[in-house]
Amino acid sequence: MDDNRKAILNDSNRIISKLQLLSVFFGDDIIYKIYLRSQVIHQLFEDNIELDINKLELFHLQFTQTLIELLRQIKKNNEKSILILLDEIQINKDLIDKLKSSLLSADQFRNDQQRQALKINTSLRKLYQALSDNTSDYPFSKNINAFSNTYAADFFYTVEPSLISEMTQYNPTEIYSNAYATIHKKLMGLLCKYDFRSSFYCGLKAGEQVLEVYSLNETDRYFIYSPARQLFLFCDVTQIDTANLNNELSKKGQFIQELTDKNDQLNNSINNIKTTIPAEIKTLLVENYRKLNDINFLQSISEVDVQANMLKSMLNTDMI
Repeated sequence: MDDNRKAILNDSNRIISKLQLLSVFFGDDIIYKIYLRSQVIHQLFEDNIELDINKLELFHLQFTQTLIELLRQIKKNNEKSILILLDEIQINKDLIDKLKSSLLSADQFRNDQQRQALKINTSLRKLYQALSDNTSDYPFSKNINAFSNTYAADFFYTVEPSLISEMTQYNPTEIYSNAYATIHKKLMGLLCKYDFRSSFYCGLKAGEQVLEVYSLNETDRYFIYSPARQLFLFCDVTQIDTANLNNELSKKGQFIQELTDKNDQLNNSINNIKTTIPAEIKTLLVENYRKLNDINFLQSISEVDVQANMLKSMLNTDMI
C-alpha cells in the first residue's frame, strides 16, 4: 500500500471515529445511519485498490468533516444554552438556601399558636381583674406582640384594608376600656363565663395592619386582637375567606417549593437541550442520508458536493 493511500485511509478512520462519538452524544438515528454509511464508503475504498483513493478524501472533505463541524457547533450552542439554565438553577438554589436559613416551619407556627393563645387568655384574665378592681395594673403578658411580629409576614393571610377597618370598628357604648386595652363588654362576659379559654384561629394582615383572630372555646363565637391598638372585639368569622386556612406552608415555604419545581423543570430542559438538533438541519441530514444511501457514490460525487455545500451554508446561518 503506497504512503498516500495509507495516509488517506488512516485519516478517514479518524474522521469516522469523530463522527461515531458525535452520533453517540446526540443519540439520533439519522446521525448514526450516516456514520454507518460513511463506514461502508470507507470500506469500499479500502477493499478496492483500483478505486481513486482521492475521492474518499474528497468525500470526507466535502461532507463528513463539514457535518462534524456542524454537529460540533450545534453541541457548542446547546452547551451555551445549558450554561444559562445552570446559572438560573444556581441562583434559585442560592435563594432557596437563603430562604431556608430564615424559614419558620409550620410546626414552629403551630406550637407558638398555643403559647400565644395562653398569653392572650392570661392577659384577658388580668384585664378583667384590672377593670373589675378599677386598678391601673398592666394586664398584658410579656412579649405578647412578638407572635405577630414573627409570623405575620409568612403565615398571616392577606386581606383588604377595608376588612381590617371594618373589623376594628366599635360602638363606644358597647366597650370597656382603660389606659391599656379596649374590649367588647359582652366579649368580656363570655370570656369570664368560659374561664378565659380561647384558641388561635388565624392571622390577618393588610400592609402593616395586623389582626389575630381567636375562637372562644366551646362556643361558635370569635374575636379579634389588634396588637397595634390593644383592641379585643367580637368578629364575624364569615367575613374571612377560609378557603386557604388549611394551607400549612408559609409563604416562604411556598416560594421554596416553587423554586424547587422550577429547578426540576430546568433540569429536564437541560436534558432535552443537550442533544437538540434544529428541525431544519435534521431535515437536511435525512436528505443527505437518502442521497448517500441511494446514489452510486463513484458516479455521483457531485451530488455529495451539493449536499455538503448546503451543510456548509448552515454554519453561516441563524439555524444553529
